[in-house]
Amino acid sequence: MGANSRLALPSHVGQSLFDDERSMAAALADRVAAMLRHALGQRRTASLVVSGGRSPLPFLRALAHRDLDWPRVSVTLADERWLPPEHPDSNAGMVQASLLQGPAAAARFVPLYGGEDSPEAGLAACELRCAELSRPFDVVVLGMGEDGHFASLFPGVPGLSSLLAENGPSLAAVNPPGASHPRMTFSHAALLDARQLLVQIHGPRKRAVIEEAAARGDADLQPIAALLQQTRTPVQVFFSPAD
Repeated sequence: MGANSRLALPSHVGQSLFDDERSMAAALADRVAAMLRHALGQRRTASLVVSGGRSPLPFLRALAHRDLDWPRVSVTLADERWLPPEHPDSNAGMVQASLLQGPAAAARFVPLYGGEDSPEAGLAACELRCAELSRPFDVVVLGMGEDGHFASLFPGVPGLSSLLAENGPSLAAVNPPGASHPRMTFSHAALLDARQLLVQIHGPRKRAVIEEAAARGDADLQPIAALLQQTRTPVQVFFSPAD
């Protein structure tokens, strides 16, 4: 891709541009695997936070085939629909089926969902589980919705300003407007407690959204703006123009 294909983002935000989603997924898997190997060379364990939904599937499937000391890697989710893992909309079920296969099945998976009746009822137990993860996270891989949300930090979520603050709570139970399921989500502050943040997006619509968010800078309207504006944690955007 030529220089004119670069995204209009703040200069401190890194960019990796690809011709198609397959090459992007492979490169992202290589990058994450390299960072986890480096972490394991420095420390006893490494931690990886991934996103749910359909967009991460090619990346997660590619990462499952990378050579890593998987028993020393802990994996969790940036957010989760409050559903059992066997439900088709469960992010945990998606991660189990795509990433935690073959040698990667030896990784330690820390779920956000705990079986309680609601995320509010499960918040304390979820905080205890997540407290066992090594911090800062070694790698956080996020997506972005067409409304500019990341994790489950959606426009219109009650208390969004607190959840986007760099000193906000670590985890929150949320009910995004129009969403079919309540959710548990890491906050912006918790996701910034990372050595590297990687954001993968594809397609012209999401390009337009992230560029608009960068230009407008209104995190209440497009929460991804908060991630792009901060300079505490390095951010790299992986982009493919293919929808």
